[in-house]
Amino acid sequence: MKKEIIATSQAPQAIGTYSQAIRAGNTVYLSGQIGLDPASMQLVEGIEAQIHQVFRNLRAVAEAAGGSLADVVKLNVFLTDLGHFAMVNEIMARYFVQPYTARAAVGVASLPRGALVEADAIMVLAD
Repeated sequence: MKKEIIATSQAPQAIGTYSQAIRAGNTVYLSGQIGLDPASMQLVEGIEAQIHQVFRNLRAVAEAAGGSLADVVKLNVFLTDLGHFAMVNEIMARYFVQPYTARAAVGVASLPRGALVEADAIMVLAD
């Protein structure tokens, strides 16, 4: 199966040995996004701003792949403090519509660059 690299300047450039997303058939695997501003490549300040930036970054990659957040079928959210889970839910409702994606939320000890939240996703596009 052919793999297509998805890349956009509207989301942070990869800071390691990975692609922003890979399309394989109708499935797009979006790499984890932290709250980096794509213009400055600096982490935005505070948990609320980081959550918004994570979803904006995921949206930019989804759109570069020819889809939208409405095409996401699975979302994984990683938090350094699960006490922020309610805020993730509240903010997520501004970016995703019903029927909501399947999702996991995982507490982790740390994230790259000292981020407070990270999310990755799987998206399925129509034929």
